[in-house]
Amino acid sequence: MPVDLSEILVVGVSSRALFNLEKENEIFNSEGITGFRKYQLEHEDEPLDLGTAFHLVQSLLHLNEDAKKRIVEVVVLSRNSPETGVRIMNSLAKHGLDITRMAFSGGEPLAPYIDAFDIDLFLSKDIKDVQSVIDSKKCAAAYIYEPPTEFKPTDNRVKIAFDADAVLFSDESEHRYKTEGMEAFHKYEKEHENEPLGEGPFAKLLIKLSKIQEELPTTIELSPLRLAIVTARNAPSHMRVIKTLRKWGVYVDEAYFLGGLSKDNVLKAFGAHIFFDDQEVHLTEASKVVPSGKVPYATNSPLAKLQEGINKNNESDNKK
Repeated sequence: MPVDLSEILVVGVSSRALFNLEKENEIFNSEGITGFRKYQLEHEDEPLDLGTAFHLVQSLLHLNEDAKKRIVEVVVLSRNSPETGVRIMNSLAKHGLDITRMAFSGGEPLAPYIDAFDIDLFLSKDIKDVQSVIDSKKCAAAYIYEPPTEFKPTDNRVKIAFDADAVLFSDESEHRYKTEGMEAFHKYEKEHENEPLGEGPFAKLLIKLSKIQEELPTTIELSPLRLAIVTARNAPSHMRVIKTLRKWGVYVDEAYFLGGLSKDNVLKAFGAHIFFDDQEVHLTEASKVVPSGKVPYATNSPLAKLQEGINKNNESDNKK
């Protein structure tokens, strides 16, 4: 009988996002599969160090201990073969992670297995896999940055922070701001504040996170799963965000409308286990203080084309 995961949050995390495998990746790049295989077999009883997504995964799995029923599943996805993946399996056991589902693709791309495991969120350090998932619109996906050097969870609650436009919401408003300017953006958002924003690549994930909050024993205001929006929006464009969340039936614990201020200090104070944004300018500093992931634009989106044009202009300027 098929397992029903429709009411369970399923996170697919690559082995390089969950554990620090950068040394091993360098060996693979310099010595090929033979050198990599030899190294992994020789060190398979040595636990791997923690990767960027480790604290998020660990904390999400802890939610199952207090919930009315199992609400989180994590799937480890790896391009290792089953043989070289033994070290990963040993590390899962060593760190006490309640993970039973794994995929070892033996070098093949991981994105095609998203549907097979009913994944809601895919975290990886392979930008090609992430881009493929974003383009397919099968689930939320993010490219994971290097871990911050001094991050430690502030308490036992799970804290997830999202940017707004082009992450939770469609990229329409972001595109208007970038092509028409701030004044036109604010004017349009004020005039249309009662019209819900379109869904972005992380909208369904946010809705599911909000649903699983209801399965926890505390009231939603005291939930051990806390959700925050950290956005460059400010008044008067903030009201459209709040009213859209109401339309979606989503309860967000915290929201910060920064009006262009740096996000890293707010994220550090919030203690985010992960922060999702679409822009390098925010992620560069944020990733130094909290685990962070970049949400790429869909390849055929107006923002992707706009960014491509900007990149070409920059390359042209650099050659002059």
